[in-house]
Amino acid sequence: MKCSICNKAIETTFLNKMIGTHVKDGKGKLHPICFECQKKFNSKEEMLKAIK
Repeated sequence: MKCSICNKAIETTFLNKMIGTHVKDGKGKLHPICFECQKKFNSKEEMLKAIK
């Protein structure tokens, strides 16, 4: 799985859980966000604006 903002591969734990989060846009589509981008953008709105 790749980050929607920086397109880097998102790391997973040994139980295949991603280290990061999902952000849902207005249409209901989920976008995976890596931990580093989650630190850069503090709010959900900032993350949605940065999605490519």
